[in-house]
Amino acid sequence: MLLPIRTSIRPRRTPYANYTLIVVNAIIFLMTYYPHINPVTGPEILRPWAQQFMLIPNQWHWWQFVSYAFLHSGFLHILFNMFFLYLFGNNVNDRLGNFWYLCFYSAGGVVAGIGHTILHSNPVLGASGAVAAVTGAYLALFPQTLITILYWLFYFIGTIEVPALYFIIFKLIVWDNLIVPKFVIAAIAYDAHLAGYAFGTAATLLLLATGLISSSAFDLWAMIKRWNRRRQYSDAVSSGYDPFTGQMERKPIRVREVKKTAAQKQQEQKIKELRNDISNRIAERNLQPAAEVYLELMRLDSNQVLPRQHLLDIANQLASDNRSAEAAQAYEQFLTLYANYEYVEQVELMLGILYSRYLHQPQQAVKHLQAAAEKLSDPGQLKMCKDELVRLQKN
Repeated sequence: MLLPIRTSIRPRRTPYANYTLIVVNAIIFLMTYYPHINPVTGPEILRPWAQQFMLIPNQWHWWQFVSYAFLHSGFLHILFNMFFLYLFGNNVNDRLGNFWYLCFYSAGGVVAGIGHTILHSNPVLGASGAVAAVTGAYLALFPQTLITILYWLFYFIGTIEVPALYFIIFKLIVWDNLIVPKFVIAAIAYDAHLAGYAFGTAATLLLLATGLISSSAFDLWAMIKRWNRRRQYSDAVSSGYDPFTGQMERKPIRVREVKKTAAQKQQEQKIKELRNDISNRIAERNLQPAAEVYLELMRLDSNQVLPRQHLLDIANQLASDNRSAEAAQAYEQFLTLYANYEYVEQVELMLGILYSRYLHQPQQAVKHLQAAAEKLSDPGQLKMCKDELVRLQKN
């Protein structure tokens, strides 16, 4: 058994809308759940007055596409739905804001209900489709965050951390809703789940692509764009394009072999080992050890260049570890090497905060904060940047 118990990211603000949905679902469940035997129809799980709010595909009414998502068939049903809503919904609520999060949740429930109605004739109830839409949004917004999984296999119990991208796609979507139904017969609306996941992921990607939600370097849209750039670069190079000359036909270059001393060879081998160690640790999301290896690499050869995302991850890790001077050096190196980074203003903002609050270098702070203020689009970040500039000017 695999059960997610927490995520590695916490919302910056209190997710009032998500908490409200959980409370409302719980109250409605207590009002409507009443397992009993109807003399005419047999076993029923809802009070008679509440049955009209289930989604009945052959006799549907428009309000049922919303109301069915607030009904549940038992304590375990609502418990698991609300737990997953709490687990993934808080951070999505934080990114969308309270009003738009409620709209998104409702739309996810409607789309999930439509998916079930098209393919099935049996009545459906439960928040699973809406929760699946929220989980799809989490997949698009936070694919690289780590989810702590509680596993239970016979007598072996423990926890592991898995990137959200893999856990949601392979466990929640593929395994739970595509593979398990082939072997287990259960009264579960799998197609409503899949419709919810598809809507949540696609709608959030569209919001990121159009800029209606501010993108970051770590969301799924940014990952897709990086993959596309690598693909275009690979195609161009394989077709004969030389990125150094800008010409399609590459001329053979004569390389004169230079003999190296034993010390030089040893240093090169050490540098190679350190670079491989950094790559492996970042791939495993062990960023703190990767940052330590990076600092060792810089002490050995400060001219070494890391891939853009690796360098940014390490700089962020150093900043979170309160190693302000080392973080500032890493961010400065990043700006020197990758000045055309699409979110360079966020790096400028981080550098300005480090120089202002921790390194006490106001001139450097003002330079980077002013550069950030010219490009920042996120209202919260822009306000923080301007407030910090005002504070520096007063001092």
